[in-house]
Amino acid sequence: MRTLCASTLIGEFFVIGFAGLVAMKDPGLSMATVWAVCGTTMVLSVLLCGMITRPGGIQLGWALQAALIASGFVVPVMFILGIVFAALWWCSVHFGRKIDEAKARFARMSEEAAPETA
Repeated sequence: MRTLCASTLIGEFFVIGFAGLVAMKDPGLSMATVWAVCGTTMVLSVLLCGMITRPGGIQLGWALQAALIASGFVVPVMFILGIVFAALWWCSVHFGRKIDEAKARFARMSEEAAPETA
């Protein structure tokens, strides 16, 4: 699960950076505001890569997905990208857990099948 989720978060890192470049074109936003928000969110996405397996890591990832969708109010294309990345996040969590369960089951089967040595 960790690999799939981290890949999604790193993809979001780049999308957030590019969205910041687009948001800079808005005359109603200062460059400092745009990069304070985008920079913080980019750092959060990288830090979450290491927190995925810890308690609350997945929930923080969901909060990041909600923030990405909400950023569509500033950069409208982010509504679409946010929904796409939320779907990727769901797939990463869902299928990552299934992969982890299959790996654990395979490890148990290998241990049981191995002949015991004294």
